[in-house]
Amino acid sequence: MRRTTVALSATALLLPLSACGGSAEAGSGSTVTVTVGYQSKTINTVTAGTLLRSLGYFEKQLNSLHDGHTYKVDWQDYATGAPITAQMTAGKIDIGSMGDFPLLLNAARGKQLDRPTHLVSATGYNLRGGLNTIVTAADSSLTSLKDLKGKKVSTSIGSAADGTLVRALQRAGIDPDKGISKLNQQPAVGASALSAGSVDALSQFVAWPGLLAFQGKAKALYDGARLNLPTFHGVTAREDFARQHPAVLEAFLKAQAQATDYLNGHPVTAAEKVAEATGLPAEVVYLYNGAHGIATFSPALAPRLVSALKQDVSVLKSAKLTGDIDVDSFVDDQYVKKALGTSYAKRLATSPPPAASEVWPRGSEKTLSYKSPEQLLAYLAAHQDGIRAAYVPDSTTGTLWFADKAVWVADGDRLLPFVTPATAKDYLSAHGGARTVSYREALERAS
Repeated sequence: MRRTTVALSATALLLPLSACGGSAEAGSGSTVTVTVGYQSKTINTVTAGTLLRSLGYFEKQLNSLHDGHTYKVDWQDYATGAPITAQMTAGKIDIGSMGDFPLLLNAARGKQLDRPTHLVSATGYNLRGGLNTIVTAADSSLTSLKDLKGKKVSTSIGSAADGTLVRALQRAGIDPDKGISKLNQQPAVGASALSAGSVDALSQFVAWPGLLAFQGKAKALYDGARLNLPTFHGVTAREDFARQHPAVLEAFLKAQAQATDYLNGHPVTAAEKVAEATGLPAEVVYLYNGAHGIATFSPALAPRLVSALKQDVSVLKSAKLTGDIDVDSFVDDQYVKKALGTSYAKRLATSPPPAASEVWPRGSEKTLSYKSPEQLLAYLAAHQDGIRAAYVPDSTTGTLWFADKAVWVADGDRLLPFVTPATAKDYLSAHGGARTVSYREALERAS
């Protein structure tokens, strides 16, 4: 694991090393190691993980404390939130980032073991739930949730994607415990299982659904935004760490805010940085984290996100993964409010950018936005050899998707994109005369 160091003085390096995680508070002049657990490929946490690390903002903030300590940052990368929670409750990780359902498990586990943690900021969110998607193999005959009855479905139990699967199945009239055969797998394992044909569907969080669709290995079956329930990721910190080192936690939150501003101000460059650090295609990163991407980024703990977290508790309880959770005592916004000062209110009022179609021309460091899918298709038809990626928002949910992977509907002169066949079918049922068309036909009609 690569470690990043911030040295305040040469002589301080000769003094004893004391880690924040699980050890006594460092004395004046000692070296303090801050251990951060993050998920590099869960790319709507990048402002508290992958992007933040690549920009070095946290180290710079620590360097500016000038409190007589030497600080070292140990970045530890995990695939899901569960191992981060395990390490936090063992006193080995000080700050971690994870999704909403894992955050609740983090709260429950911390209380159970008398090692309390607190939600101190948010990272990326989608107010409708579009960060989670259920996908099937590219050549699958499945077209709706009801087709999953009796089928094998891979997910990571206790994750936000599992929560989406449970809620979606319930709405479709399928018992999430008995109606399907659920396999509890890590995202990468589930993706491989889908490609190998050993499971019929995969319910996962970012960036796996988009990645598999981009690679031509999967197609969307269910858009999590159909639930119309917020889903988000956030930052959790150990209570003892926050009390002993409030200035360090505030430095982290200031750095997170800087990374958020960088991502919002330079979305293409940020996508390239995250792609370089993770090995994910930049086109997939941009799908979620772009100017009109599926995720909106703000560190503010908005009431609507906290409210959504409270609604999530019942899902975890029904799955017997946890008991009651006091969400209000878990949420602690004092540190982020102090870190961001007067800018906090403005960030609290952050709202998702309006949906827009977007194209990323090959060789360009900027994208082009269009008010309608027809305008984007017209551009694509005239520049088919010069396109790196093209994105369109679902006409019902607003979830961004790759234009060439979307389900297209022609309704008179209008060309409407949808993430899934089921959403398109719902539109067709309500609009006589509309029909589905291939992507190629959509391009031809637009040109």
